[in-house]
Amino acid sequence: MSDAAPLEPGQLAAYFALMEVGSLLQHAVEQQLREEGGLSYIQFQILAVLGETADGRQRMTDLADRLVHSRSGLTYQAGQLAEAGLIAKGPSPDDERSVIASLTPAGRALLGRVMTGHVQVVQSLLLEPLTAEDVAKLGDVLGRVRRHMRSVPPRSAAPRRKRG
Repeated sequence: MSDAAPLEPGQLAAYFALMEVGSLLQHAVEQQLREEGGLSYIQFQILAVLGETADGRQRMTDLADRLVHSRSGLTYQAGQLAEAGLIAKGPSPDDERSVIASLTPAGRALLGRVMTGHVQVVQSLLLEPLTAEDVAKLGDVLGRVRRHMRSVPPRSAAPRRKRG
């Protein structure tokens, strides 16, 4: 066992609230994505990350690092998206060991279709009870926590070392 001090009641309450809010929101988002697009949450994340890049392309390892997902699991999910014609995968022109995932027009269209419902779920469940000031504070607090956690990331979130 660890010699770490137990969490104080306020810390424990904050932790449990965060975990419950995250679980409830993810469940609602997953349900919406399945119903409206036949997508899993990770498949939506892949499409969304590709959709936010200028050219709709990204290295698979960078996707895995960004999404904090195992590389093998991401490869499987990307394979499912490729079979459905939503992304294309191919070798990197810069590094033959890297695989590039590219958003297809069908993938971009599906992302557009599910995004409206996705935004509605996020607004109704997460943002509706908050003021603009609350949202700014929440973004600040979670941003600091994210930066701290990414400073010592698990392997699935750590960028690969450059070879060479």
